[in-house]
Order: sequence, then C-alpha cells, then structure tokens
Amino acid sequence: MVLRIAVATRIYEPEAGAAAYRLAAMVSELEKRGNKVTVYTSRAPNATRSTMGVRRWPVLRDRAGAVRGYLQYASFDIPLFFRLLFGKAFDVAIVEPPPTTGLIVMLAAAIRRRPFIYFAADVSSVAAAGIGVAKPVVSVLRAMERTVLSAARFVLTVSSGVSQAVVDLTHRPEKVVNVGTGVDTKKFSLDGERTEEGGRYFVYAGTMSEIQGAGIFVDAFLRIASEFPDVRLLMYGDGVEKEELRVRAASTERVEFPGTVGSEILSRILRGAVAGLASVRPSKGYDFAFATKALVSLSCGTPVIYAGVGPLRDVVSSERLGRSVDWDIEQVANAMRASLSAQTSDSERRRLAGWVQRNHSLARVGANAAAVVARIGHNTGS
Repeated sequence: MVLRIAVATRIYEPEAGAAAYRLAAMVSELEKRGNKVTVYTSRAPNATRSTMGVRRWPVLRDRAGAVRGYLQYASFDIPLFFRLLFGKAFDVAIVEPPPTTGLIVMLAAAIRRRPFIYFAADVSSVAAAGIGVAKPVVSVLRAMERTVLSAARFVLTVSSGVSQAVVDLTHRPEKVVNVGTGVDTKKFSLDGERTEEGGRYFVYAGTMSEIQGAGIFVDAFLRIASEFPDVRLLMYGDGVEKEELRVRAASTERVEFPGTVGSEILSRILRGAVAGLASVRPSKGYDFAFATKALVSLSCGTPVIYAGVGPLRDVVSSERLGRSVDWDIEQVANAMRASLSAQTSDSERRRLAGWVQRNHSLARVGANAAAVVARIGHNTGS
C-alpha cells in the first residue's frame, strides 16, 4: 500500500553520521516499495540545496559544525513545525532525536490527524543524566521524551538495550520494535584501494564527546608512542572534546586530527589501518549504545580495538573481531601493542567484512524499518 511519508531529521546524507546513513537507508527502502517520501532536514556544508525529495532549511550549528545545543535545536525545530503543518500532505511522519524535534512532529501530526513514528537510536534523558546535566533539566527532558515516545504509533530502536530503556521510560512494550543497526556495506567495503599514506596507523572515526570518550585512545597512544616511532593515530571527526584532545596530544606530531571526510576517503584509510578504534565510556548514560564506528572499520576488513561498555564489547570478543578491553589506559595501550605485533591476512579481512554483511548491513535495517511503516498503511487502510 502506497503511503505519503514525511521524515524529519536534523542531518541527512551526504552529511556524515550514523543517523544520516540509517535514515537514508530507510528512505531508499520506502521508495523502492513505491511510497512517496519527503525528507525535511537542514542545509549542510556539503549539501545546501533542496531537491524534489529532500527539503533543506538553514540552521544554526555549533563551532564543530554540528546541530547540537538549545539554540541549534530551536533553529531547526521551530521552522519544522510550519514546514510540516503547511507542507505536503502526509499519511505518516517519522522523526529521530532529540525529543524537542519529536515534540514538534507530535504536535504537527496531531493537528493533521496523522500518526508518527519515533526512530530512537538512544534515550536522550538517560544520556543527559549520565553526562551530569542538572537534575531539573533532566526531569523536564524525561517528561517530554516520555510524552513523545508514548504518543508515537511505533518506536523503532537500534538495539535491545535501547528497546529496554524505552520500555523502562514508557511502559509500552507493544510500541517498541528493534530494527537493528548497521553500516552501508557498499560505501564501506573491503573492495577498493587502500590509502597511499605510508607507515602504520590507528583510526578513530566519529564523534568525540563525553559519551564516546575518545581520549582513552589518545592517552593510550601517548603511552606507546616512544616504542613505535613509525606509528600514528588518526582522529577523524568532530565533537565537543576535540580541542581538549588536541591539547592533550600536543607533545607529539603523530596524533593527527584531519577533520571529517567522506565515506570513499574514509574507506581507503580504514583498509590500510592496523585497527579501527571504537569506545563507549562507562556510566555516562549510554552503557547500552551500539558503537557503529566499529562496524564501519570491520566492513572495510579491518579489526577493531573496542574500549568500554555496550553490546559490542562481548560481540567483538566472541566473534573474534579484534580486541575488547576495559575502560583503562594500560589495557588499551596493550591492545595497541598486540595489534601492531599481529598481521591481518587477506582471508581474515574477508571474514571480518563478511560478518558485517551478514549481520549488520544497513540495507537490512532500512528494510526492517520500512516493514514497520507498512504496518501503519495496513492498519489504517490508507
């Protein structure tokens, strides 16, 4: 059954980010099934113009270029309300965090008497409490998030941990559907050239914030740097901790911060890396998070060093995808030493990439999400 679908998201491809890739995979699958999709998103440095299916709006961004913060959210959310209210008719709306955007979509959908779906990659109120946001602010955020999630027809989640956090908040398990998480195995694959850069290096590619705690890799690298004078640490991406990490790494020129690059360049760099790096910092409200940057590395055939907590911690060990360690500088340093002493064969690289293809392809996530959307069409007879 054909549906008219509105998707509201702060970021969308070609802008880099797990949410951008995940939603693009969902939209692709929805359109393959004949649905009419309109994406309401922001203008990005590498995507400023609207197209027929993607409507972009100028927004405020922080110094790192992210749509993150109260003013930044408001610059997207307030216009979004009127874009949805007076824009194209829709049968169902789909929205991703934060809850402020969810609230806007909930109100606009209610006025237009249409259902909406919330795509929860995380639970914002849990994360806010974990990073030490003031209790009154967390209480308001929790109430808002509970209201939005409870009003949604379905809540799509990316892991069983997020599903449980949503159920704990709403007590509505019948609304929650775990569609999984993954990476684009076409953009990030074993096939293709490796970087022309010489020497050995580790790669961290993703957000650098309190939640990920990427500084554990900087500190560990500084501990082994004198032992391996040919090795570098490449920290791709941005985030609120980036400048602090740059200062911590100032004692060496071998910790580099190249910024954000496209998937084609990142794939080449990862194929030539000793290991990809991924982490979830304990006790920051994201203990259930699924670090997709680990999957990006594995999809390129490169083993990972995983530090901290989260469902991937045990998976990396049980599936022999690299090395899992506690949130401890010396343990991470030892994992780096072991990785530098090992040699990853071509057959092992094929095994790693194949594991991602079978278990965490983003195309499968998109198909799972589209199947849930289809249930609304069947139920309403739209």
